[in-house]
Amino acid sequence: MYSRTQLENILFLDIETASVAPDFESLPENFQPLWQRKADLLKERVDEPHTPAQLYKSRAAIFAEFGKVVCISCGFIRYQDDKPHFKLKSFSGNDEHRLLTDFAAMLNPFTQRPERTLCAHNGKEFDFPYLGRRYLINGLPLPAILGEMQSKKPWEVRLLDTMQLWKFGDYKSFTSLDLLCAVFGVPSPKDDIDGSQVGHVFWVEQDYARIARYCERDVIATAQVLLRMCGENIMAEEHIVSAG
Repeated sequence: MYSRTQLENILFLDIETASVAPDFESLPENFQPLWQRKADLLKERVDEPHTPAQLYKSRAAIFAEFGKVVCISCGFIRYQDDKPHFKLKSFSGNDEHRLLTDFAAMLNPFTQRPERTLCAHNGKEFDFPYLGRRYLINGLPLPAILGEMQSKKPWEVRLLDTMQLWKFGDYKSFTSLDLLCAVFGVPSPKDDIDGSQVGHVFWVEQDYARIARYCERDVIATAQVLLRMCGENIMAEEHIVSAG
């Protein structure tokens, strides 16, 4: 599927998000009726508590208009002595503007070369558009590679998605990263918290390092899955290094 040279030109990433306010009551007044309208649509499709406040707590983080990015983790593969090594870096905290600015300062130079790409699991449906929207909401310039989503044809955009690769053109199903890890014999990234708990860890525990560790595990898992799709050996734990 991809050569080792191509694999070394991929930046793997994952994001974690939380609601923009700790609870529905803390939302600005003009946003509360807007969320209520969203909740009216959501409660027709979800089997869980239906009040706007309850749905805000469980669902707001997945919408860029009502949520925010609290962590971006990324990493790239380098082959040394015929073995894949991985270097990780995370941007996390409660200052989204700073987080996005710092990530763009790293991303733009990396993706200046035309052969460089981004890869995320379900990235085309979630991570990439969510990031693009939050850059605009924060009044920040879009990183060039994310701007391609608005200016180029879909097949010209340098964005990879392991879930789309796994679909082989089948648009009827969603395959979780955890399931692909099981299928390919990759260690599961879900050994601490899961996505539904990120909001609590962010707003209540304020443990940004824990969120970053969780996010990094998803990045590693995404890279490992793509390696297996390409017929390569996965990375040994001792060859995975975090730059913080």
